[in-house]
Amino acid sequence: MAVSSAKRRHKVRRRADMSLLGGIRPPIAVLSALLLALAGLTALGFGKPDNEPLPTAVRTSQQHFAEDGAIALRASLDESITDLNRTAALFNAGDPVSADTVLDKLGNVYQKWRGSAIVEITSGKLLAARGENVPLLAVDREKLSEKDGLAPRMVRLKNGETRLLTFALLSWEGKPQQLLITSNSLKVPGISLGKFRVIAVVDSGGTILSSDGLRAAEDIPSKTVEDEVKETKKQLRTFAKLAAEKSAANPVTTKEPGSGGFFGVSGTMTGSRISQERPVVGYATLAAPEAGGSTDATGLGLSVVTLVTVPENTSRVTDPLFGLVAAAALLVIGALAVALLLGTVQRPLIRLFLESRRLSRGDLTRPVTVPRFGEARRIGDALERLRLQLLGGTPAETSDGTDGAKRRRGRRVGTRALLAGGGILLLIWSAPMMLLLNRAGDTIVVPQQLVNDQRDRTDTLTDRVRRALNEGHADLLSVATLIGDQTAPADMATVLERTMTEHPRYRSLYVLSPDGTVLAKAGDSPQHPGGKRTGNAPIAVLSTDSKEPQVAGYAELPGRDGALVVGEFRVDFLNSLLKRPGLGQIRIVDAERRIVGANTGYRAFQKLPSSRLDSLVSATGQKVGLSPRPSGVLFRDGDGIQIAAAAPFAGGGAAKSLGWTVVSWQPASALAIPEYSAQNRTVLAGLLGVTAAAACLGWLHIVVVRPLRELARQAETLADGDRRTVLYPRHHDEVGAITRSLELLRQQLQEQRRREGAPSALAERI
Repeated sequence: MAVSSAKRRHKVRRRADMSLLGGIRPPIAVLSALLLALAGLTALGFGKPDNEPLPTAVRTSQQHFAEDGAIALRASLDESITDLNRTAALFNAGDPVSADTVLDKLGNVYQKWRGSAIVEITSGKLLAARGENVPLLAVDREKLSEKDGLAPRMVRLKNGETRLLTFALLSWEGKPQQLLITSNSLKVPGISLGKFRVIAVVDSGGTILSSDGLRAAEDIPSKTVEDEVKETKKQLRTFAKLAAEKSAANPVTTKEPGSGGFFGVSGTMTGSRISQERPVVGYATLAAPEAGGSTDATGLGLSVVTLVTVPENTSRVTDPLFGLVAAAALLVIGALAVALLLGTVQRPLIRLFLESRRLSRGDLTRPVTVPRFGEARRIGDALERLRLQLLGGTPAETSDGTDGAKRRRGRRVGTRALLAGGGILLLIWSAPMMLLLNRAGDTIVVPQQLVNDQRDRTDTLTDRVRRALNEGHADLLSVATLIGDQTAPADMATVLERTMTEHPRYRSLYVLSPDGTVLAKAGDSPQHPGGKRTGNAPIAVLSTDSKEPQVAGYAELPGRDGALVVGEFRVDFLNSLLKRPGLGQIRIVDAERRIVGANTGYRAFQKLPSSRLDSLVSATGQKVGLSPRPSGVLFRDGDGIQIAAAAPFAGGGAAKSLGWTVVSWQPASALAIPEYSAQNRTVLAGLLGVTAAAACLGWLHIVVVRPLRELARQAETLADGDRRTVLYPRHHDEVGAITRSLELLRQQLQEQRRREGAPSALAERI
């Protein structure tokens, strides 16, 4: 008989384990798996010493530097090609002029080409030339009519230098067609190299077309430095070949998921040591400003390669045993938390399930094993009372003779408190990881190269903005020169519309008469106050009271008594020039240090966010020698460690009169410095621990604890004598199974009462 009972209980247990889906087991099992995985990740993530000789931030900065050079070169080449074609189109729209007149006007407006020439296509006769000799023999006039016959091309000179030739046609009715040719070098414009940085332009075959930054022979003070320069040149040639090979890849395959900001191929490489310093190379292809697009410059297959030598840092950042100790601590604490949940929540609930199933099947011989804590204890007490009632006892009777109501009012530890205990155990490990351990502190070593790169890249960005404004003013001069004093307003509008189409930097272009009347316009409505020019600056801010800065450029029309061509620049165009990764927050400020442009949201003409940035801009504006110099600084104060740089408009051109300065800053914690990387990984591990605990314990509370509390109330009500309330299981789990068993017990009690009440009713009738 005992053997048969044991087999029956074993069968019930197997059926319970196999039939129940969900319930209390999955949350605890998932929590165990997550804690094991987190312990493994912690051990692996901190297991190797985090003492990189070259921090990732330094390598990434060189990649961004090369991208800046590629962007500057691509923009310069495309701008030159567009300006040449537009100038030729404007000449073609007017009356015929001599070749000398074309080149003189071209040179007066644009000073960007090393040489220019005009050739009669049919005869090959040279009609005019300016600047250095243009390699005319490299031009096959018979192939100009073919597809891409007028596309820019590179030509190698006898002295080894490379020139980029660009072409445009001059066509007038009744005159032979002429070819306008310009030549220019392939040096990257406007790049601030700082000290000891080399930059080169490389073609698709890995040949260096031009370079800058290498020391000249007269600047080499010793044999040691001479050997270093030779080694640098050798490595630069090697890296140029490698960069050309890597540049042939698809840009999508070379980018990390989620990265953006540059649509071409870019990356970094490191070389062998040069005098205890490690060369770091960045490379980038010429890419269109839109993803998947192409321009004349991108079709040349050029890449930009930069090289700088950086001192290595061999100091240890983190203890390699930290990960092992942290993982071991998590295993111990996690085991305690899981054991707590198994011993005080899961096992009592499963025991109740088996006891309730036993009672519902009529086995009333043994007392119910009552758990010690929480709602499981309350349900166990109710089951024991129900067992006694099925044996003929009263609802108030208990197995030890105490009053049931008083027993329920006793002090108990609920299941929610047990879950909270498990959560507190896991928080003991997670909280120090998030808040205390592996803190970077205020004494971390920030590589000086990062400060230098912040300064040089900010200076490059300043030059890019200044050149864009200068190019815009040059366009206005070109339009003013070609309009002249005889052009009708309708023809003026045609020229303005064409310029607007070719150059999206303007929001509005218009011709302003001396009395303030708009003679012709293209684009949006003019915002010029009163139609009058304020001051004589070629580029000026129209008003400081508007919601957004209004910047306009002026060019006088010859022979029209002070009439002006006015171009109002789009603020979005200026702000788009500032969107470069790796520089943090970027602002353009005027001479009064008020914000007029930014790479993120800002309020026009607002002050800088901190006094130290204001002081940096003010100090950078002071002249050092003939002009102000860019500066970079590392701030260490109560606001944390911050890298900042400022660069004023120091070059020539129309934009210099604005007196603007570009300032950038970013917290050092945003950079991939080893100390911050270790801190971030530590915080991430703590966050993962909190997330795993919150998810699994929350899951357990929703699917088990809340239904269990409701079931405890229903079980006590049933044991107190409520035979009318039907108990419905909500889920097919342990709690649902206990609910079904209680419903069966309720039905048995009802049937028992009917059987006991039937003889007494019959006696009364007799």
